[in-house]
Amino acid sequence: MIILGLDPSLACTGWGIVRAQGSRLAHVANGEIPTDPADPLPARLALIDAHVARVIAAYRPDRAAVEEIFVNKNPQSTLKLAQARGVVLAACGREELPVREHAARLVKKAIVGTGAAEKEQVQAMLRVLLPGVEIAGADAADALAVAIADAHLGAR
Repeated sequence: MIILGLDPSLACTGWGIVRAQGSRLAHVANGEIPTDPADPLPARLALIDAHVARVIAAYRPDRAAVEEIFVNKNPQSTLKLAQARGVVLAACGREELPVREHAARLVKKAIVGTGAAEKEQVQAMLRVLLPGVEIAGADAADALAVAIADAHLGAR
């Protein structure tokens, strides 16, 4: 089972791919899709869409996983996140790629053992679970965490 984890964001969308065979995990690839805040919104969203489509075409995952949306204190941030997330979901839908959604607390619990884990704890556990893997950045790490959590959560 090849799982594509996605961490959508207008500023930088992270992606990570793992192969799960039973309880065994193997890193396949990871990366980030940064956008230029000076570019118009439609161009930024199109860039995210094109990159996610290329990742899907290159790695042919069996399914994708994304975190459920959460509401920020800043409504503008929530709207930007929702737009980026919509583009990511549309890219998956266009390829008929099943998408599973997981709450951020559930992802942290699956990776670290507690839903209140800090980003640094998640990244430290990723280094344990994927020894020697070079991770493109914090957003790619979050995406890998989503993919690994999805693998651990099985067919729930």
